[in-house]
Formats: sequence, C-alpha cells, structure tokens
Amino acid sequence: MSETALIFVDVETTGTRATRDRITEIAALKVVNGELVDRWSSLIYPECKVPAQITQLTGIRDDMLREAPRFTHIAESLREWLGDGQLVAHNARFDYSFLRNEFKRAGQDFRASLICTLRLSRRIAPQERQHNLKALLNRYGISPIRHHRAGDDVDALWALWQTWQVEHSEEAWQNLLGDERRHRTLPAHLDSAQLEGLPTCPGVYLFYGHNRLPLYVGKSVNLRSRVLGHFQRDHQDDKEMRLAQQVQHIEWEETTGDLGAQLREAQLVKTLMPIMNRQLRKQRKLTTWHWEAEADHPELLSGSAMSLPISGALYGLFRNAREAKNTLRVVAEEQKLCPRVLGLEKGKGRCFANQVGKCLGACNGQESIAAHTQRAQEALTQLQVNVWPWPGSIAIEEKSAGATASAWHVVRQWCYLGSAASLKKAKTLADASASFDVDSYRILNRFLRSPEQYGLTVIPLG
Repeated sequence: MSETALIFVDVETTGTRATRDRITEIAALKVVNGELVDRWSSLIYPECKVPAQITQLTGIRDDMLREAPRFTHIAESLREWLGDGQLVAHNARFDYSFLRNEFKRAGQDFRASLICTLRLSRRIAPQERQHNLKALLNRYGISPIRHHRAGDDVDALWALWQTWQVEHSEEAWQNLLGDERRHRTLPAHLDSAQLEGLPTCPGVYLFYGHNRLPLYVGKSVNLRSRVLGHFQRDHQDDKEMRLAQQVQHIEWEETTGDLGAQLREAQLVKTLMPIMNRQLRKQRKLTTWHWEAEADHPELLSGSAMSLPISGALYGLFRNAREAKNTLRVVAEEQKLCPRVLGLEKGKGRCFANQVGKCLGACNGQESIAAHTQRAQEALTQLQVNVWPWPGSIAIEEKSAGATASAWHVVRQWCYLGSAASLKKAKTLADASASFDVDSYRILNRFLRSPEQYGLTVIPLG
C-alpha cells in the first residue's frame, strides 16, 4: 500500500446544500500503510440552528454545539492534520463539498484526492441494489454504535475497508482502487461505463434517477464536455450537487448542430417534465395583443393564435391577461395614450387620464384616432412578435461543421414539427399537428433572424 496517508472522514451537517448548510461534526481516522495511526474528531458550532429533522436523524442538538468551536477556529489545525492524504468517505463528494466550502469561508483553498466507498461497493457487488452505509454494514455484519454520528460512522467505514481488503487479493484490491481513482469525479450512483461512448458533437443529454425518474435534460455543442462539467462544479452549486447525488443513468441523442440540440431539448423537457428543468418545462398559457390593420385598438388573444395564420400585428407574449393589460397601461401612461380608446376602461367621452393631463385626447376629439393608433403602434414596436413570414411549413437545413451530413428541421407558424435526415422525409412532417411553444419560438426567432449567420438554409415546403 502507498505510504500516502488515507484519511477516513465523515461529517454531519445541518442539511444537504454544501454552499449554504454547515458542518456540525467531523470525525477522521489517519491510516498509513494499513495501520491506524491517529484520530481527529470534534463537534462544530455551525453559526445557525440545527433543523428539527436533522436533530431527529443525528441526535445532535443546538445545546450540544454552543460550546463547540467554529470551523474557522479549527481550520488551520485540521488542514495541517489532513496534510496531503487521500480522503476516503462514503458518497465522498458530499463530505468533500462541505469541507471545501467550510475551508473557503475560512480563507483556505482546500483540495484533496478522493476515494468513494459507495462507488467501490458498486464495483465490488454490482448485483446488489443497496449500497448505502447501513446496508453495507448489515451485509458484512459490522455494527456501529450509532448511525449518523461522525465518529461511529467513520469507525464503521474503516472496518468495512478492512473487510474488503481481506476478501480481495492485493492485486485485485489495487485494481479496484485504481479504477476508483480514475473515475473519482463521477457521481457515486453512476456506472462509469455509461460515459465511455459520450461523443464530443452537439446533442441533448438526459439524466435519470432512481426508477428512471427524469431529473434533467440539457443540450450542448459538445456533449462530453458538458456532461462531465456537471460533476466538477457540485461543490459550488447546490443544483449540481443534487444532480450528482441522484443521477443513476444517462442517455444522449446526437444532433447535427446547435439549432437541432436546442429544439430537441425544449421538446423533451415538455414531454418528460424532468424535475430540475423548472424553466423550460412550464407549459405556459400565454396571451398576446393582436392589432388588426383597420382596428383602432388591440384585442387580447390566447397565445395559441401564434400557431395559426393571422393578419395584423401581435404584441408581447404574457403569462396571463392581467400581465398583458398592466403592460399596455404602462405604455399608455408613458406615451399619453387614451386607456379608453385602447379598450382598457369602459365609458364614453373624455377619460379621466385626459382630465389630469395624461391623455392627449383621442377620447374627445383633441387627437384623431388615426394619429392615436399610429403613436400606439409605434410605442408597442418594442414588444412586437414576429409574424410567420412564410405561407406554410418550412424546412431548415442545418449542416454539421466540417461534414456533408445535414438535418432538416420542419417548422410551421413557429411550431417545431420534428427533424429528418433528408428533405424528402422532412416533407412528410409538413402537415403534422403541433401547438405553439414560447421556448421554441424564441429559439427559432433567434436563428431565423439571420439564418446565413448560423449556416442555415430555409426551404419553403408550400
């Protein structure tokens, strides 16, 4: 065994968010050449209250911590004690993330190499379903005094380690450790073999949790870099930590380019409703202001009007009618437009806004309706939604960089209908049904504003 010390460590905390929650207890064992040579343990004052559910789980109460040192007071001595040892922990990135953040608050940049016994257990017994520490201790007949107390858990972890060493030859054990070290940045519940084929091309990726629960859908122009990047920021991002703690399975789909990846991501999020895609998964019942060419005021329509051919202009995409009306009221007040002529209030004759000098008088003839309409539409230009400029469906050809392969994305009235590998197959999608989706609209609007800039070719399908 290497002379580098192994530091078996366990921490108890006030919660699961490494950037915000705090450590309440640390216990560590130092092992050199297979011999236990030192022990370090302490309760830690977290500078906040311990939640009731944490006290119930660990038995650690606020009154037990009042006289305990703050982490900043023991940071220097603990850092010196740890030295350059390898940290060994169960679900190691959880403990490591808390330690890194506590040291950061104390003004120190702590880094260490990791060995995760949870991942080791999955390699040693892939046929087993349970790999949490309690299940492993029961499996190997190891009895800690108390669960969820750092000192007892770290002693149990050392006993588990010794049991594994007895079970395996020296060569097999070192091979297991070598494999673990090569994949030390990966989530504990994720089989590293799943990532071996991750390509460096554009596409979408899907993270699944227990029982294939959809956790997250993402996209990138470099799938491999983006997926692995999720597991390198978990100590500084609570969402990434939650993802790394829960992900058990990964799938991906390659796309020809960035446009295809973005459209497919928006589509998959709406279909699978993954729990960590809060923004894209919202099925928004939008409203918009529609102004017919000859009308003197706009009409409020459902956002579904975006998926239909329509004359006149559309202004804004709003979450509900109240937001739409409030926006129009703000514009009216800023430009001294008449809220009565705009349909925002009922009545005849001179409006109240005109009486207080906030309307130029379209309601009582001081300003012509035509002039009022022109001013109102000019003021709303900043909110104008692009009207679908083609008579029907289009195919957008997207070529992969440096290759001849193309994908054909079929769109009608800003609705994404699907993608195909040839123009012939794309034409079969031209009449497919689809509903308007604001996220797809924003993606398409950005790319179609200047398609040549993105290397796209637009072909009307009639």
